[in-house]
Amino acid sequence: MKAGIVGLPNVGKSTLFNALTMSKGAQAANYPFCTIEPNEGIVSIPDDRLSRITKYIPPQKVIPAIMKLVDIAGIVKGASEGAGLGNKFLSHIREVDAVLQVVRCFADPDVVHVAGKVDPISDIETVEIELMLADGETLDAAKKKAERAAKTGDKEAKSRLDAIVKCIDHLAKDEPLRKLKLTDDEQAAIGSFGLLSAKPVLYVANVDESDLEGTGPEVQKVREFAAKVGAGVVCVCAKIESELVELEESERAEMLAGVGLKEPALAVLAREAYRVLGLQSYFTAGEKEVRAWTFPAGATAPQAAAVIHTDFEKGFVRAEIYQLPDLELHKNEKEIRAAGKMRVEGKEYIMQDGDICHFLVNR
Repeated sequence: MKAGIVGLPNVGKSTLFNALTMSKGAQAANYPFCTIEPNEGIVSIPDDRLSRITKYIPPQKVIPAIMKLVDIAGIVKGASEGAGLGNKFLSHIREVDAVLQVVRCFADPDVVHVAGKVDPISDIETVEIELMLADGETLDAAKKKAERAAKTGDKEAKSRLDAIVKCIDHLAKDEPLRKLKLTDDEQAAIGSFGLLSAKPVLYVANVDESDLEGTGPEVQKVREFAAKVGAGVVCVCAKIESELVELEESERAEMLAGVGLKEPALAVLAREAYRVLGLQSYFTAGEKEVRAWTFPAGATAPQAAAVIHTDFEKGFVRAEIYQLPDLELHKNEKEIRAAGKMRVEGKEYIMQDGDICHFLVNR
């Protein structure tokens, strides 16, 4: 699963990407389109449950959950018609599963804003409009093709055409497709189109060092807008975060304390992005490793087991599962079993975030 960092030029996208992926070195140049091809990186998901598990089950190594992140070049007004670097970048967004839109919420005369002024809502709307316009073009082309196929009596094409028309009608109301409720069949019918405005979004308010908690008026505007469209907001000072990743661990803790933060804002962002992608974690714990495994919310036990190895789904027999509070109370798995807290779950079990598991499979 991939999340794409998008936004207008010079809002701090690349600085944020470098900090998230622990990339070191010079910051991106202060001019539009400094990101030409999308950079990709892997982000670890901070999770204190790992350290809590290792307190009772000391392993040789600890492996956190990860997420793939893509830094996509700045979008400008008219991108869907080729302005800036245009459709090339829209196609990069098409390949991600969720959108993290960075919006600048501070003024700085030394950092040029492509629109000439700092207005986060205008920035959000500019990107949203371009995504919707691009979707409109995609759907219009798909509609013509589906109409031709439907005339031959193709039932699948007729269903696809109905879903396409439903989406086009929704876009005509200037509403992104993520706000349109579709049935599972309708979603399947248009799933291959990679519709941009249908992707879940998280707004990342890039704030000034003097407003780390995001209490300023610009951030409040973003929060109000996000509430209307059902999106989340995370406040990050990209400048501070980029400085933090350059420090040693001890110096990092000292700097965090100095600015009044309990943890890097990037940790909050990574966890929230993980959630926006619809992802959860279960754990396996033993002497060799304690590891967080990523699975989509709603997955069954066999589907979650397939994350470890595809053969685990085919040969799934049962899962033995307990919770972290059980481990903290009883101290080890032997005592958890003795207390009757080690559950046995079958193929229909829906995995829960935080499950600690042993999968039994036939090979």
